Amino acid sequence: MSTQTPHAPRAFVEDPDAPEYTVYGADWSEVVEEAKRLGQQRIVVNMGPQHPSTHGVLRVMLEIEGETVTETRAGIGYLHTGIEKNMEYRTWTQGVTFCTRMDYVASMTQELAYCLGIEKLLGITDDIPERASVLRVLMAELTRIGSHLVAVGTGGNELGATTIMTTAFVAREETFRVIEAITGLRTNNNYIRPGGVSQGLPEDGVAQIRAMIPKVKAKLDELMALQGANPILKLRLQNVAELNLSACMALGITGPMLRATGLPYDLRKSEPYCGYETYDFQVPTSTDQDAWARVMLRMEECYESLKIVAQCADRLEQLGDGPVMVADKKIAWPAQLTLGADGQGNSLDHIRHIMGESMEALIHHFKLVTEGFEVPAGQVYQAIEGPKGLLGVHLVSDGGTKPWRAHFRDPGFNNLQALGIMCEGGQVADVVVAIASIDMVLGGVDR
Repeated sequence: MSTQTPHAPRAFVEDPDAPEYTVYGADWSEVVEEAKRLGQQRIVVNMGPQHPSTHGVLRVMLEIEGETVTETRAGIGYLHTGIEKNMEYRTWTQGVTFCTRMDYVASMTQELAYCLGIEKLLGITDDIPERASVLRVLMAELTRIGSHLVAVGTGGNELGATTIMTTAFVAREETFRVIEAITGLRTNNNYIRPGGVSQGLPEDGVAQIRAMIPKVKAKLDELMALQGANPILKLRLQNVAELNLSACMALGITGPMLRATGLPYDLRKSEPYCGYETYDFQVPTSTDQDAWARVMLRMEECYESLKIVAQCADRLEQLGDGPVMVADKKIAWPAQLTLGADGQGNSLDHIRHIMGESMEALIHHFKLVTEGFEVPAGQVYQAIEGPKGLLGVHLVSDGGTKPWRAHFRDPGFNNLQALGIMCEGGQVADVVVAIASIDMVLGGVDR
């Protein structure tokens, strides 16, 4: 170390009497150690709030010494939309339109948890048609694949591997083609409704599902080759953003982050719903508990989800045409939706019936759509295995046509609490790796 020379730029310091250093090829760790010995003022840096590399509008406050992170705090709330409060002023069915927009990367899993909770309050869980349950599983697994591909793809892009993102998004597009063909929308689908789903398959629905599976699998294989054989990516992710089992249990962390510590906890196996106990699939785990393990686990889960999708296609073919909504007309959505050239809407047959053939049918349609159905007073908690972990919903009814309270346990909220443990002691550049490996979406965290 030496004092300033005429050829070196003067470092900015608040105190003109404080020591300053010009470094010529010396070991940077020596400079940091000397700064520690002299009690230099700490440096606090804001990462965000902005969208790139933070999976939503997230603010991360970093206290650093050189390139080493000594303290990390996450600031949330910038994407708060008041969805849960808004649901108190809408009918139970209209609530689907709100909750599907929380974690907008995993829309239909939120619809599923919410509707399963309503059906528990109504006491109609066992009355849901089998075809509707299979379609729900199909959508949940296609959503899981899409969510994981976004996590892996954007994580790769944030580290400079743009090819990983483009390959992942091509695969995701294939899932969107099937989702759009069935629901009419790519995301924010409003497809899963209390009592079943809004509509069944198009005529070539099963064929479209089967044609999609090998295309997605081929892209998954390509992604595995791109990542698994990439020594730079391995060095960048292995032994980075580590989180052990005890920390996960203390913070309520679930999903791939928990399974990367070796615990095979998956609600589809431990507390099955929608008939998941009848499907053949595995729960991948790892004991490496680092960012690399989380990426690989999400990839393996995509393969398992494809297995479930293939089984759904077989079951839908065996079941043939059938009801996709509960038989109770006081609960079942009265519309008969179809996909037309201009998108999703009521079928012409249904419009002809309510507008020209039956005044009673028109009155029923009007009252159920505008007023909704009454749900018996009580409360319920329903949890499912979302792509990011345990997604729970607590619903309270006062006996009316609107929720008295609707509160969601978004897995990303709990998972984000581990950011400090994952980052402290690491490098500033590894904060981006940690955030990407958590895979939270701030729309779900803030709600």
